Amino acid sequence: MSLTSYLVSGANRGIGLGLVTALATRPNTVVFAGARNPAAATQLNDLAAKHSDKVHVLKLVSGDKPGNLAAVEQIKKISGHLDVVIANAGIGDYFASTLEMKPEEMTRHFDVNVNGTLVLFQTTYPLLKESAAPKFVPIGSLVGSVSIGSQFPARMLAYGASKAAVHYLVRKIYQEHPELTTFAVNPGDGVATDMATRTFEAEPGMKGMTPIPVEDSVNGMLNIIDGATRGIPRRRVRQLRWHQVHLVNAARFTMVSPAGGSCSGPHHPFCISIRLGA
Repeated sequence: MSLTSYLVSGANRGIGLGLVTALATRPNTVVFAGARNPAAATQLNDLAAKHSDKVHVLKLVSGDKPGNLAAVEQIKKISGHLDVVIANAGIGDYFASTLEMKPEEMTRHFDVNVNGTLVLFQTTYPLLKESAAPKFVPIGSLVGSVSIGSQFPARMLAYGASKAAVHYLVRKIYQEHPELTTFAVNPGDGVATDMATRTFEAEPGMKGMTPIPVEDSVNGMLNIIDGATRGIPRRRVRQLRWHQVHLVNAARFTMVSPAGGSCSGPHHPFCISIRLGA
């Protein structure tokens, strides 16, 4: 039986580690886990040792095209193809208003979040073409919504602008590559990761938000990725909980409050009834 082959970038911690952990339990699956510094990825290496027949740790640095190509060569030798690429690696660690924002911080966020996603697509595309049903899935964000994210109660300009660019990039990939299923998936807002913890600590407007367990986020996203096909009819879109996101035209999704309540306006941190990638 042919193995389903996954690549997850940013797999050394948080959502990325959660994705690899969940995928490692699946039968007939091989997972390539990308990390900037594999030697320091203790938890990831422990997981790979436990599932040595399934999990392969690779050095993968966002935006480093030669390094990404080298990782792809390793994947090619082991698997020969990729069925699903999840572009998870990203940063969001500088908080400032438009007047205070340092241009170099904007550049740093775009280099990792946008160029990193672009380079990952460019370098993995030859192996995705070898799959019967290839999927390229970057991690999106509510903060990357121009209409809603810009009103989010946090100074997340660098992160939000870069995620908006990721959403646009995904849409262009979709338009240019009809052979691919590609869409941005929102992991939920305030997933219990190191990045979310830093945001909660730095931004008064984020206080009071209850972090979403990584396992819940991962299970929700994988449920969507598993069932995603290119061009789900628009009529199937309806308001859903964050972890039941459905795609429309492979780049749009609709969400409501993780608590299941109605939104009280765009100022509310859990008001996420939106469509992205239009």
